[in-house]
Amino acid sequence: MGVSKWRKVKVAFGFGSCVGVPRTLDETSSSVDAAGTGRFSDATSLSTERSQVIRSSDSRLASPNIPKPSSSGPLLSKSVSRSSKKTCAICLGTMKLGHGHALFTAECSHSFHFHCIASNVKHGNQICPVCRAKWKDIPFQGPTSDLSHGRARISPVDWLQEDAMLTILPRGPTRTNSNRHLLLQASEPDVFNDDDPIDCQPELHHRSSFNREAASNETIRSIDIKTYPEVSAVQRSTTQQNFSVLINLKAHVTSSQQCPGGNQGNAGISQASRAPVDLVTVLDISGSMMGTKLVLLKRAMGFVIQNLGPADRLSVIAFSNTAHRLFPLRRMTDSGRQHALQAVNSLYANGGTNILEGLKKGAKVMEDRRENNPVCSIILLSDGQDSYTDRGHLPPDFQSRLPFAHRGGGNSGLQLPVHAFGFGADHDPVMLHSISETSGGTFSFIEAEGVIQDAFAQCIGGLLSVVVQDLQVRVECVHPDLRLGPLKAGSYATNVMSDERTGFIDVGDLYADEERDFLVSVNVPVGDSSNETKLVNVWCVYKDPFSKESLSTEGKEVRIQRPEIVRECVVSIEVDRQRNRLRAAEAMAESRAAAERGDLASAVSVLESCRRGLLETVSSHAGDQLCVALDAELREMQERMASRQKYEESGRAYVLSGMSSHSWQRATARGDSTEITSLVHAYQTPSMVNMLTRSQTLTMFSDVPLSPPTVPRAPRSFTERMQPR
Repeated sequence: MGVSKWRKVKVAFGFGSCVGVPRTLDETSSSVDAAGTGRFSDATSLSTERSQVIRSSDSRLASPNIPKPSSSGPLLSKSVSRSSKKTCAICLGTMKLGHGHALFTAECSHSFHFHCIASNVKHGNQICPVCRAKWKDIPFQGPTSDLSHGRARISPVDWLQEDAMLTILPRGPTRTNSNRHLLLQASEPDVFNDDDPIDCQPELHHRSSFNREAASNETIRSIDIKTYPEVSAVQRSTTQQNFSVLINLKAHVTSSQQCPGGNQGNAGISQASRAPVDLVTVLDISGSMMGTKLVLLKRAMGFVIQNLGPADRLSVIAFSNTAHRLFPLRRMTDSGRQHALQAVNSLYANGGTNILEGLKKGAKVMEDRRENNPVCSIILLSDGQDSYTDRGHLPPDFQSRLPFAHRGGGNSGLQLPVHAFGFGADHDPVMLHSISETSGGTFSFIEAEGVIQDAFAQCIGGLLSVVVQDLQVRVECVHPDLRLGPLKAGSYATNVMSDERTGFIDVGDLYADEERDFLVSVNVPVGDSSNETKLVNVWCVYKDPFSKESLSTEGKEVRIQRPEIVRECVVSIEVDRQRNRLRAAEAMAESRAAAERGDLASAVSVLESCRRGLLETVSSHAGDQLCVALDAELREMQERMASRQKYEESGRAYVLSGMSSHSWQRATARGDSTEITSLVHAYQTPSMVNMLTRSQTLTMFSDVPLSPPTVPRAPRSFTERMQPR
């Protein structure tokens, strides 16, 4: 089919954008025929036929997994014009006199609930949602109106639980009118200081109740420190260079609300036990997001919105050629969720891809806030190449686009993490990885479109469980002849003082039950007459996100035995395991550098050499599961480097996501994030697993599967399968 014919098909079927809408009570009752069995209307058949035409015409614009409307979704009558007089085309609620809703009839003769169309116009849709006619008279809803008064009686919670699959409805042909973006830009304030206050709201439990609980002994946030020398004994008369000491940290939250001896993370962190979050999502709505991708993105955002608490605040930035803030930082109360769902539902795809403009606007939302929640982060998603930069090359002012914020009223700007998600095979993983790495966030590769919700769920499962902030590890030599070597901490900033006696590792925020492992190198001097040598003392300083109080742990002293003769040298499995992880991460970086030079043979050889080396280690011989998983991951990377085409399509993104995960020791989505046998779960926390399970349960019970059916199984953390320390 030629290009012109394909364009006619798109216009004929209204393949312009996707609107996810909740079903109403009237539609539910009308979806059952006289025999009591559900059936689709003619409009549903039309949507199905349209999907078939799209699949046969252009596989890039519409994936084979384009969802069909479910029987529980909204149904349209045979006559759209007749139906439009009885139902609002935006919320699909009934429009009858005496039901307490003001009605608006546009100059094109189509009618809507006034509050629905006013909200629609507020988000930039100044054309008729039905016939796409441009309006001269625009309905305006004053700032005194609120979503909690006069809104359509639809529960967003019921929507996602009962109809997890959003339905595709035609909204007219795609229009690439750049004037729309200019209009959206003009409607925004110069300063984004219109964020919701973080307290004094009737729908929200008063913040002081959280503070009282946090300040009491009922909720305690702490850091557990464990240390492991590479061997427990070194002969007294010898010296040893580059002796490794492993420092293991784990964040804990204990509360009287949890069962004795239980792990609160396994059941999810309660609102009162975690820090409230300011979250900004920066979403790509360029033309390449048209169709299934946009539907999946809306559903994933619906999941995020439903799982934020009333103390959390959310703002959404949508970008294509330009970027637009859909709404300011708003608390996710019942009315806040309803507003956010309607705003996300109003999105449609067109235009180019301006990632840095979207990021800049997201950063501005954070920087202009009047008030700050303790935890703040940005989620960035894009599926295409940036139209305004060269592929893989960032502009000179790249650093200025990244978000900074002020904590605690200080003058120092602290960087906010950007968790970037590359969606599909055509995104720019180099740019997204650079953004996340520079800002302290993670980069995830969403290869299978259907798991975007799972990827978001895993990310917010962590963000909604922050229990420790501004964590810094301090290492100090005890023995007078001891000196510190390199601090192996991945992407975390390290600093060794000029006397080489004291070192620091800046860790930042930790999620509940999250762990960090760092290797410290020291020189072991000749022993004296005593039977042991004191090496280093390790302790941590951190901030409680609730009380803002700076706390510190007790020092953990590392000692080794110094016998005259070492009968048996036992290597620590824990230390060897982390050496393997660092060795694999270095091999990934070296292999990727070779692949970027065009030398795929050398890239594969580096990975193969690392695999052979891992098999000879002590932990591998002991059957360590991390070593097994590292080998499988390296083998997967080799396969994705088999040809230049494979590397361009998925190899580069897969490697960069793996590097991000290992350098920050934090879970990322890679490939199919629901596959529990992959290394994706090596750094998962119980809160991440809980949120991921919730997402998969919603997907599993949706009426229309988004991907081939799989055997239902709850994911479990990789660490649960690893040998205990």
